[in-house]
Amino acid sequence: MHVPDGFINAPVSAVAGVVAAGAVAVSLRGARRELDERTAPLAGLVAAFVFAVQMLNFPVAAGTSGHLLGGALAAILVGPWTGVLCIAVVLLMQGVLFADGGLTALGVNIDVMGVVTVVVAYVLFRGLVLVLPRTRRSVTAASFVAALVSVPAAAVAFTLVYAVGGTTDVPVGKVLTAMTGVHVLIGIGEAVITMLTVGAVLAVRPDLVYGARGLTAPLKLRVDGELVDAEPAAPAAPAQGSPKKLWIGGVVTALVLAGFVSFYASADPDGLEKVAADQGIDAKAEEYEHATADSPLADYGVRGVDAERLSGGLAGVIGVGTTLAVGTGVFLVVRRRRAAAPESV
Repeated sequence: MHVPDGFINAPVSAVAGVVAAGAVAVSLRGARRELDERTAPLAGLVAAFVFAVQMLNFPVAAGTSGHLLGGALAAILVGPWTGVLCIAVVLLMQGVLFADGGLTALGVNIDVMGVVTVVVAYVLFRGLVLVLPRTRRSVTAASFVAALVSVPAAAVAFTLVYAVGGTTDVPVGKVLTAMTGVHVLIGIGEAVITMLTVGAVLAVRPDLVYGARGLTAPLKLRVDGELVDAEPAAPAAPAQGSPKKLWIGGVVTALVLAGFVSFYASADPDGLEKVAADQGIDAKAEEYEHATADSPLADYGVRGVDAERLSGGLAGVIGVGTTLAVGTGVFLVVRRRRAAAPESV
């Protein structure tokens, strides 16, 4: 759903940029409360993983594909404030290095793909885990529903932005119907990926899943028809050692997805590209050349490498590595600021 330059006019893009900058600034402050010495590196990993999985377009309808947005996944794994920052880092890397998503539309993309998806998904997720049984299964089920809803919510958000600042004269009702229809289907794929990933992390390190903190229910036994605690209440379990193994496994997985599996991703246009072409939203987009169109990694290939598979794989590996480095650096700095000034939190 990366919005390119030319879909939204300059004034609305500028306002969206201000809103996005404000959201990032607030998230930087909020992330201090979510990050600690163990989770800061994992937040960088989440950003790199989202980057990798976004390269894996999956078919959703005839001639249309979709890809992970990642807001729900990031919010559940590392927290909503940190989740916004994760998606912002991914979008910045994609726009600057790979000419994916317009730079003048970066604010629109952060607002739609980052802020909206995170807010909608996390609010719904928290509501569900409060009413569902306090189990890991409930967390994975809630993550599925939250991710599913977050994608059409982002489609609605884009439509609202287009209604205010679209550069073409296409009826908003047609845009809304087309966008929500295809993105409900994409949302199913998003929900499956999110549920499987959250479930996998829960299986090995439940203490590192932000959305599952405090949700472990004590074991109950039925005695004389009444439920009682199987054992006396105990302090919260200590952290289960270093998250190094999870970090290494996540990095390897992201590299394999971006460097190898991405070659087999669907080549069909994604939901926004398809709707834009069908409805004429992209009529003026050709007038805009991406500011980083001459990047050696533009269009997810390495300039000078003729073998398509090798070129795309190298670009994916470079993208994962760069996103991991930038994201981890940002989150470690945020963490250190918290440690240096705890009274300001």
